[in-house]
Amino acid sequence: MNLPVSFEFFPPKTPEGAEKLRAVRQQLYALKPEFCSVTYGAGGSTQEGTFATVGEIIAEGGQAASHFSCIGATKASVREELATLKAMGVKRLVALRGDLPSGYGAGGEFHYASDLVAFIRAETGDDFHIEVAAYPEVHPQAKSPESDLQAFATKARAGANSAITQYFFNSDAYFRFVDDAHKLGVDVPVVPGIMPITSSSQLLRFSDACGAEIPRWIRLRLQAYGDDIASIKAFGLDVVTDLCDQLVTAGVPALHFYTMNQSAATTEILRRL
Repeated sequence: MNLPVSFEFFPPKTPEGAEKLRAVRQQLYALKPEFCSVTYGAGGSTQEGTFATVGEIIAEGGQAASHFSCIGATKASVREELATLKAMGVKRLVALRGDLPSGYGAGGEFHYASDLVAFIRAETGDDFHIEVAAYPEVHPQAKSPESDLQAFATKARAGANSAITQYFFNSDAYFRFVDDAHKLGVDVPVVPGIMPITSSSQLLRFSDACGAEIPRWIRLRLQAYGDDIASIKAFGLDVVTDLCDQLVTAGVPALHFYTMNQSAATTEILRRL
């Protein structure tokens, strides 16, 4: 498979976690990713960890994409962070609105990711490749599928180079989203986000939180396996490899894996492909 791949990590919270992630990255570098992205907590709560992990990836010779959220940020703070990232050698950003930390009023000078994208472009020209998020199954806070699609189009027109989707298990949702975006004149590459299935409780918790749909047949199979981790992992590999196969066959521009700071499932799915 000659398709570009990329991997997402989250900033580790402990020295042990950081050590484990270094080993995971070394394993995944063997798959020659185009870049590795690092997430950002609500209201930038993990910014230090994000930037530290991004710095390590660059030092290891990788391309790093920093997540960059703007909720609660000011133009001055964003300008400062952009300068920091540029000085570190970062060339890619994943520009997001971000989630409000709990108990936090809607502060800051940016209301939408499109405001952030436009600001980054105005401030830095073409210094950064800007990725934005896309939601084939509709953003959980969107008023309607139409308004969600319009929000995506606005981000693209504000200067995004490409998009990465929320993970999904129904390829039709992805194809429909891309078609609908094309009808609006949006032709930036939309890269499917892929979530390997390694734990049913974790997947159910995540999906409920972010609005990703787990098809009923997958949910029921996972529930039927109970605590049988080996069966869950084997089933997950089959399901996600099949999904990737459909996407690759249809000619998607790349695949982006949500690794959960693990390497085994992603490595095996790519080996099978």
